[in-house]
Amino acid sequence: MTDGAGRSRRRPRAHDVPHERRILLLTLAAGGAGVVVSIAMLWTGDYSAKVQWTLAALILGVWMGFAFAVRERVVRPLQIVSNLLAALHEGDFSIRARGAHHEDALGEVMLEVNELAETLRKQRLGALEATALLRKVMEEIDVAVFALDGDDRLRLANRAGERLLGRPIERLLGADAAELGLRACLVEEAAPILDLTFPGRTGRFEVRRGTFRQGGLAHRLIVLSDVSRALREEERQAWQRLIRVMGHELNNSLAPIKSLAHSLEQLIARDPKPPDWEDDMRRGLGVIGARSESLSRFMEGYARLARLPPPRFQNVEVGALVRRVCGLETRLSVAVVPGPETTMRADADQLEQLLINLVRNGVDAALETGGGVRVGWQRVNGSPAALELFVEDDGPGVPNTSNLFVPFFTTKQAGSGIGLVLSRQIAEAHGGTLTLRNREPESGCRARLHLPIRGPAGNHSPAGRVG
Repeated sequence: MTDGAGRSRRRPRAHDVPHERRILLLTLAAGGAGVVVSIAMLWTGDYSAKVQWTLAALILGVWMGFAFAVRERVVRPLQIVSNLLAALHEGDFSIRARGAHHEDALGEVMLEVNELAETLRKQRLGALEATALLRKVMEEIDVAVFALDGDDRLRLANRAGERLLGRPIERLLGADAAELGLRACLVEEAAPILDLTFPGRTGRFEVRRGTFRQGGLAHRLIVLSDVSRALREEERQAWQRLIRVMGHELNNSLAPIKSLAHSLEQLIARDPKPPDWEDDMRRGLGVIGARSESLSRFMEGYARLARLPPPRFQNVEVGALVRRVCGLETRLSVAVVPGPETTMRADADQLEQLLINLVRNGVDAALETGGGVRVGWQRVNGSPAALELFVEDDGPGVPNTSNLFVPFFTTKQAGSGIGLVLSRQIAEAHGGTLTLRNREPESGCRARLHLPIRGPAGNHSPAGRVG
């Protein structure tokens, strides 16, 4: 059985006696024997009837008065404590018990109740201030926040969410997610960035999902950030960098080709022709062919970056892969620093190409100084478990590490500038990272490849191709 506040309440039984009545009865019983003896002695003694009745009434009056006084002294403080606790239950933390002190047990109880009221008052004030701050932040941020219940009906939306949906909160509460255009945001397997259309705005949104419980029921939280402008700016800068690099490479090839073609045209038009005109023609055509081949390699490298296929995950023996890659290098003996034998989920072909690029770069650098190259791996504890492969060389180091992953940037005489960019794309497709840092205080460079052993999140397919 529960009361109006939802608290359990035991049904009273017929033989239950209220606490205050028990106190009164116990007090009467404590003095009852003395009263009976006194009255008996009074009535059996040699006293007049007037004295007997007067003293008997006095004894009974004093006895009853003290009994009710004791009852009041016991019950009254309990009623005060009950009123204080009821006020706390109702949320009124301003009431305090007077006369509370440390000299007796009852005073200690009153002091503890007062301390409890003060603690609850401070906690409630802090909660109200935190709630007000959260509400203010929710109203002011330019990120749409929606909370939906287990039936996918809207229960909360901030001001940005109202603007996005084009309706006030009063008309949004209780609406279904599909009606509001939020159904695609609830799909856990959906991409983190979606193209969405709402009454208040259309664009590309970053979607973040979460869950929380309120009143014991599960709710879902959706946070939408409009990234259209940022993505457009990034896209514009990427195009600018690409056009700048491609324009530079095309000019480097087309300018000499145009100049040589014009010179050869004038050479053919001369009459009489010089004795060595055929040699000049061959040299000029050779330069044109070489520049055309260079331009073809450049475009082929760009095409490789653009059509990198998704990885096909399977079980890969890390040790065997590292030893095989190191054995492919014939210019220099690459040392293998063995680590724990580990099997990981990866695309063996792409991972091998990545390591080949790193080892080749290390060997190119080591040959300049006569140093060596070392390749190794180690497990990294954490959640999820990860593997770290490293390739370090004793070369001169990299003068500018900030441009290493810029497409077509290279410090080599005959480099294409796509090896490291392609390697980083492979690493990120596997859910990992690739970084290059100069070794200090030693000379040389260290490439660090960090990969999750079980593959990127969401890849739980068995060995073989992951569709």
